[in-house]
Amino acid sequence: MSDRCTPTFDELSKALGFTCEEAGGLFELRSPLHLENWTLPVLELTIVLGSILALVWAVIRLRRNGDPTNLVLWFGATAYLFIIEPPLYFPAAFGIEEHVDTMFAHNVFTVEFMWGRLPLYIIAIYPFMATVAYEIVRMLGVFHRYGPLLGAACVGFVHHAFYEIFDHIGPQLRWWEWSLDNPINAPFFDSVPLPSVVVFAALWPMSLAFCVRWFVGRQVDAGQHFTGLQLVWRTVVIGLLASLGTFILPLPATVIGMGSTTVRGVIYAAELVLIAAVAIPILFRQWRILRGGSSGIPAYTNRFVQIYSALYLVVFAIFWITALPDFFDAVDGRTANGDPIGNLWFTLACFVVAIGCVAAVWTIPREQSPAAVPAAPDAESSSVA
Repeated sequence: MSDRCTPTFDELSKALGFTCEEAGGLFELRSPLHLENWTLPVLELTIVLGSILALVWAVIRLRRNGDPTNLVLWFGATAYLFIIEPPLYFPAAFGIEEHVDTMFAHNVFTVEFMWGRLPLYIIAIYPFMATVAYEIVRMLGVFHRYGPLLGAACVGFVHHAFYEIFDHIGPQLRWWEWSLDNPINAPFFDSVPLPSVVVFAALWPMSLAFCVRWFVGRQVDAGQHFTGLQLVWRTVVIGLLASLGTFILPLPATVIGMGSTTVRGVIYAAELVLIAAVAIPILFRQWRILRGGSSGIPAYTNRFVQIYSALYLVVFAIFWITALPDFFDAVDGRTANGDPIGNLWFTLACFVVAIGCVAAVWTIPREQSPAAVPAAPDAESSSVA
């Protein structure tokens, strides 16, 4: 067995219906008609198209308004991906195989990279999801009033809601398979590792959003302009520091829960509850203030995010509705085909939050009256056009 086909990956890939020999090379194309099921190409199209449109919007925003924030966010999220993901796919190549075994395996999609490890849609989902969450929070004026840290916590919360709708149905539809024996994945929340629910759904976008706002967003709102070289090094730094933040933010669970999976799970859950407790009242209060039309915050609208976030929810509602018969027939957490099911009630809660966020950015006025509301002490001045 080659270094690129570890025993764990071989086992996971066979559970998904393919083998290491079928995983292809550094780059491979497949027919979308010959994938595991119809949901794979639809998922791929939804995420990849969304990511491309997010990049187009970022370029338009830069050219029309001189605002590179969206572009830095897009490439910063992509930089984060290429820092975090390759070591997880090939731990032996990075000398960490004694500490990190294969955590999961993606199914094969239409466009694949890195010997079946990295579907194109996974590359696309990082900047797409980050854009949706960041821009919803930005449209609600949270960064302007509450500053980078609390704004970033709100981004983590919004991202978590959108991401978990995806995270809890993926294993059932065979988009990927988690390794049940890897201690890094423990504890599980039904079919999803709790570290994924907290770290990758909430803490990494929180870390990324804080870095983007700190290094670029607040300066842009203050009227500062950046050269191309300045944006390049800031984007690289954002990717690196966001990766570091993803290591630092879960440390309470990692360190305190080192000897107990139960303790680790409780602390992970507590971190998520803390983020929700911070974000929910802030987001609701900002929506009410903006609805009143007297926030004093410059109006900002991202029409792409308003439309495409709603489309994303419609597509995933269809995925969930069509998956419900097998979900309800599942025995001991697995469908008749042996696929693990996620948590429906938690997913419904995430749908409620995500729908509420989309409704919020559609129901705020596009123009704000000049009557100002005092900002929080750590908030920033803003002059977004």
